[in-house]
Amino acid sequence: MFDIKKEILNYESELIALRRDFHENPELGYHEFRTSKIVSDYLKNLGMEVKNVAKTGVVGLLRGTGGPGKTLLMRADMDALPVEEKTGLPYSSKTPNVMHACGHDGHTAIQLIVAKILANHRDEFKGAIKFIFQPNEEEAGALDMINEGILQSPKVDGACALHLWSPVKTGRIGLSSGPVLGTTEEFELKILGKAGHTSTPHTAKDALLGAAKVVDAVQSLGTREFDPLWPIAIMFGKIHGGSARNVITDCVELGGTIRFLFPDENVNKPKVLEAFEKSIRGTCESLGLGYELKYIPSNPSLINDPSMVSLIRQCAEETYGVKDNIDEFKSLAGEDFAEISQRVPSVMTFIGIYNEAAKSCYPHHHSNFDIDEDMMKYGAELHIRAALKFLNN
Repeated sequence: MFDIKKEILNYESELIALRRDFHENPELGYHEFRTSKIVSDYLKNLGMEVKNVAKTGVVGLLRGTGGPGKTLLMRADMDALPVEEKTGLPYSSKTPNVMHACGHDGHTAIQLIVAKILANHRDEFKGAIKFIFQPNEEEAGALDMINEGILQSPKVDGACALHLWSPVKTGRIGLSSGPVLGTTEEFELKILGKAGHTSTPHTAKDALLGAAKVVDAVQSLGTREFDPLWPIAIMFGKIHGGSARNVITDCVELGGTIRFLFPDENVNKPKVLEAFEKSIRGTCESLGLGYELKYIPSNPSLINDPSMVSLIRQCAEETYGVKDNIDEFKSLAGEDFAEISQRVPSVMTFIGIYNEAAKSCYPHHHSNFDIDEDMMKYGAELHIRAALKFLNN
């Protein structure tokens, strides 16, 4: 077995340079053209079988020369967010109103170095590794890649991904079995009324009043409709309506998310959505208003397979050199690696990056978000060890 730590240290400067380049040149979902080309060329130079799927997605297949065996899928996401960066970093985004505010630049860089090191040592494992570089994670691009066959030819036996995670302290990881990230449903809602003058409100149907009451009414679902021990968060992220201070508007548009982490998702998800619309409908009817509701494709709960979690726990101790740096982890955040986890035994590990000294203490999707770059090498080592153990056991 080669010295994994030593080899990663040899590539650490390249790892950081890759991440900073991706950070400086962020691209939104399904527009990761530059990133996709860099990734594709990089994998081809490693001698992999490479193809593009789902518009800007990249799949690199690395076959071990140790004989036939299982296939492991390793996923990294590439897309950035429509956020104006305010970090002041020397490698800040050069694209107005677009930045890597979720760590995907780090994920892509880590996986490229993992691919390089394992390609250099393909004689030390059996089977094959599919390196998946996914577009559009923020809006559920994984399903498009699955529909284009990434779990087949060869058939995937297990999958792993990591997420650089600011709520977890640097040097620690978040890792649990079972459902760890919530089901997410994004929605767009219109409240429809009748316009009028604010001096004669009785002649109008106030869509703005209806919107306010709807926002308030749906908050009771988490305790009045469902077990309060099951987390549910209904949040409105945007609202728009009205054109003047003295005009009662006839339409208000809202958008938001429903997140929950319930047992038996297939049974309870329809119940949640039914209760959500029932609350909207009842509120609008009481005010003589109409509504239009639509859902945007989102993701189910992310399920960590117990055997895959056990594998990562073994690798984490070897990687970090300690036994007690693993935190039990659950969150209502959404991640479309969930689509893969619903189909094959999978694990997502949350690499802690919260470090005030490194200014990596801002929440994800914040304009000042940054990562603790010192932790990237640990993510790379963790996945190299996991791949070798999974394929050779």
